[in-house]
Amino acid sequence: MAKRWKQRPENSTWGDWGEDDELGRINLLTPEKVLQGIREVQTGQTFSLSLPLDYPGGTSLNQRRYPPILKPTEDLQYNQDTFFNVVARDAIDPSLIDVWGDDQVTLWLQYSTQWDALAHQGALFDADGDGEAEPVYYNGFRPGDHIIGPQEDAKGDGSGSVSFNKHLGLEHMAEHGVQGRGVLIDVRRHLGDDWQPVNLATLKDIMAADNVVVEPGDMLLIHTGFATQILEWERNPDPEKIQAMHAYLDASDDDLLQWIIDSQISALVADNYAVEGWAPQSAEPHTLLPIHNLCLFRLGVPLGELWYLNDLAKWLHENGRSRFLLTAPPLNLPGVMGCPLTPIATV
Repeated sequence: MAKRWKQRPENSTWGDWGEDDELGRINLLTPEKVLQGIREVQTGQTFSLSLPLDYPGGTSLNQRRYPPILKPTEDLQYNQDTFFNVVARDAIDPSLIDVWGDDQVTLWLQYSTQWDALAHQGALFDADGDGEAEPVYYNGFRPGDHIIGPQEDAKGDGSGSVSFNKHLGLEHMAEHGVQGRGVLIDVRRHLGDDWQPVNLATLKDIMAADNVVVEPGDMLLIHTGFATQILEWERNPDPEKIQAMHAYLDASDDDLLQWIIDSQISALVADNYAVEGWAPQSAEPHTLLPIHNLCLFRLGVPLGELWYLNDLAKWLHENGRSRFLLTAPPLNLPGVMGCPLTPIATV
């Protein structure tokens, strides 16, 4: 396959794992990295890091993302609109009787606890080296050629619109496996619940105070308390407060961006909405979310958002630890640009 690009963005990993790589820094989750995570397990206690997938509730956090719609399936055999609490008698042996239920869900994949895929955000970049920027994603994959959106009845079987995204979907992470050493930085314990940016100097002060060390291949988790507040609202969030609460990584801090590059983390996770805050307005063309641009477009680092970290952070603090085994594969659903998951931390 011919190379899709002649030049790559500065400080990117394009091509580092081959021309056709779709994993990015997830490649750093090697067998040795898995063993490093396993060696952190001392008690066998586990923590689920997922919010219920019908949180935060409503659409005040993002107007295009809705709570899941859960309902029973139809059942034609028993002539019922819903296959729910159905008393079913076997047609061959009427003495066989059971009570059954099946259900279905319409799921907005980035509504709650999620991974962002590398196909979630691209950029305008002159990958061809002809002096003109064009839309492109990680490792040079192109809209229309490789990142293909929904097509009406694409299967020809009357199934309706289906996604045909051919590349950079989260199925690659699922098939590789997402397991290794997680490292948590407890920003909330030091800064409280105020809405504020966290630059590299502040982050390093917190790491030094808690003896947190981040090494290549680690999956980094940032606890701010955002998801804890989401849970406390019980699906009825304050529509104004939810837009401006708790700490977030300061993407305007060039030192912080360089640290993400140099640290060689394999994944970046936070319990808040977007890991970072919105970029300030500018008359010049710029990215809305610089950390998204750096991680998804240039480095191939998947982003985790709205993870629930409160209980894990409390336990780690009480036990003088910051590291654990993290198991966090997305659903193996081909082509998706974001996906819910149930991450598990084992300490």
